[in-house]
Amino acid sequence: MKQLFLSVRDGSVNIVETPMPTVKENTVIIETLYSVVSAGTERSLTSFGGKNLVQKAMERPDQVKKVTEKMSTDGILTTIESAFGRLKDPMPMGYTAVGRVVEVGKGVTEVSQGDIVAEVGQAYHSEVNRVGKNLIVKVPNELEDIRQAAFSALGGIALEGIHQAEVQLGETVAVIGLGLLGHITARILYAYGCDVIGYDVADKSLPATKLKAFINSTDDSAADITKALTKGRGVDKVIITAATDSNEPIVLSQQITRDRGIVCMVGVTQINLDRRAFYEKELSFKIARSYGPGRYDPSYEEAGVDYPIGYVRFTEGRNVEEFIRLLSAQRLDISDLITHVIPFSDAAKAYEMIATNPNREKYIGVLFQYDENKDKWNTVVKSNAAKQRVDKKQVGFGLIGAGNFARVTMLPIMASSGLYHFRGLATTGGIGAAQANEVFHFNYTTNDYKKLLEDKNIDLVGISTQHNSHAKFVVEALRAGKSVYCEKPLCLTLEELDHIEQVYKDAPGQLFCGLNRRHAPLIEKIKRDLKTNSIPAIYDYIANAGFIPENHWTQDETKGGGRIIGEAIHFVDTIMYLDGSKLVGVSVNFADNPGYQKKDNAIISLRFASGAIGTIIYTSMGSKRYPKEQLRVFSNGSIYEMDNYIELRKYSCNKKREMRFKQDKGFRDEYRRIIDVMKEGKKNKAAEDALRAHRMLLEALEEI
Repeated sequence: MKQLFLSVRDGSVNIVETPMPTVKENTVIIETLYSVVSAGTERSLTSFGGKNLVQKAMERPDQVKKVTEKMSTDGILTTIESAFGRLKDPMPMGYTAVGRVVEVGKGVTEVSQGDIVAEVGQAYHSEVNRVGKNLIVKVPNELEDIRQAAFSALGGIALEGIHQAEVQLGETVAVIGLGLLGHITARILYAYGCDVIGYDVADKSLPATKLKAFINSTDDSAADITKALTKGRGVDKVIITAATDSNEPIVLSQQITRDRGIVCMVGVTQINLDRRAFYEKELSFKIARSYGPGRYDPSYEEAGVDYPIGYVRFTEGRNVEEFIRLLSAQRLDISDLITHVIPFSDAAKAYEMIATNPNREKYIGVLFQYDENKDKWNTVVKSNAAKQRVDKKQVGFGLIGAGNFARVTMLPIMASSGLYHFRGLATTGGIGAAQANEVFHFNYTTNDYKKLLEDKNIDLVGISTQHNSHAKFVVEALRAGKSVYCEKPLCLTLEELDHIEQVYKDAPGQLFCGLNRRHAPLIEKIKRDLKTNSIPAIYDYIANAGFIPENHWTQDETKGGGRIIGEAIHFVDTIMYLDGSKLVGVSVNFADNPGYQKKDNAIISLRFASGAIGTIIYTSMGSKRYPKEQLRVFSNGSIYEMDNYIELRKYSCNKKREMRFKQDKGFRDEYRRIIDVMKEGKKNKAAEDALRAHRMLLEALEEI
């Protein structure tokens, strides 16, 4: 299938060929018929992409702050590499469309195959989309012009603004900004029996948008004209739909609103509130969050958990449902707002029009129309840009999953080593595959991971998916005779671990777990200095892990397993490697701080056969300005202090200090070591440690 992406580096848009997504529980697969180009949103994104680094930084000072904080802890070179790595990722465009249901996942009962549905949020400019069941609404047969249903996200945004403004029947409402969203908002308000006064810097009124009046917002008499139209009272409510860098819409709203009125921001403007103006009238200011309750909530949008109607009348999905109801009942008609219908294959023309408009065309609603294309259903897409394996020393590599870690860390380092040939990439969705393949060029991409297991040219299968799927892929790949590199953790349960160990014991392939820190140069240096065979050491590892919201998938124990097995396993393995003796005891104690996730803050205690002990402090309570990881080792009159894989200090008869210009957590050496082990053909010692570390930590967690 074809999907449109934006290059954040230069602002260009490209149509990319990628395998269609596969259906998941609580989702549907939709063949797109029309998708909406949101001129304001997508123009700003392409404009941002076209700016240089300094201009990007000036526009996003919040991101600059994050970069400077990372520089202070991780070093300049590491931070720059990370920032440029993220700029390489193409961004999927689009968020509202109408299409035909092709396949229905488990848990979806509201629609069937063949139904026409409005889709929002996950409705990209793509021939095929996978959309959560709470983000779709069936389009009734009464709505003959289904193109109007493609504007459902904009209808949902307008309705959420109306709900947040607490509009009542018969009120007079000001709509500031008469672009596409402004017209849709005004028409819904009219359908609800309100008088609407429209404001803009130019007269953009349309006959079908039945305004009580249009007032030029730059007119010095705008407030006086408004009062004349409202018996001297002012408007009851203001909904700002404008997109501008100016604060003028806020200033205007203060002047035209009646006593104790409400101003609601739906668009994007500066927000500088004059306290005196708001105080004198006791005005309320609100911001509507996109389409409504449920937006940005993974449990609602991805897991399909709806909010009870008795508590939340208009959710994200029910706002879209109401928009479709108004269209179907012919209380709302936006067909005249559709000024351009452009074939998806000519997408570049649409972006040229909204960005520079060389032909000075008048446009409001711009649609992409999708023609029939039998190739959209392909499960395997071959790449023209990929290189064939010429160097026999390279390992044929197939990757399952293409998340952020794979794209930003794993693949760039593997590519730079020259040791890996990127043969096949498998994901369940078109976005990840397209993002990874646009930069690293696998020979083919697929939505069926079994193609990788059947490929004789793949020697090593990498696994970089959600944690709850790791064990399944590890077992299947080993059984297929492949060597396996699995990003940590290997599994989430002891039963899964037993299964992996059983299969690995007789498998011809090697097993590698992404516990890279044991390969870091500074850890290797400490290891060489220590004499742990005869003198027990004490290890103290601090992981200032940072806060992650409760609704993030890593916090879900059914998906991510929690942060201890998901990340703290790293630090258990690092201490195991340094000590070299058998890990014989692990205990975990969680802090009970109501302000933080209970299982985000823990002390993990380790005991070794050598007599050594270790502690790991894993916390989300710390400051981002403090280094993320620190290690202290006490042994035989010496103390080693490793600071965030940048600096190592040794205190002995004298003090020694080693600084690195770039943070090195061992990824590069880990990926080289994988090649060496595969050539040697001996069972991987690090895999034995990883299996034991997982077992001991899982047992400790199970005891709690």
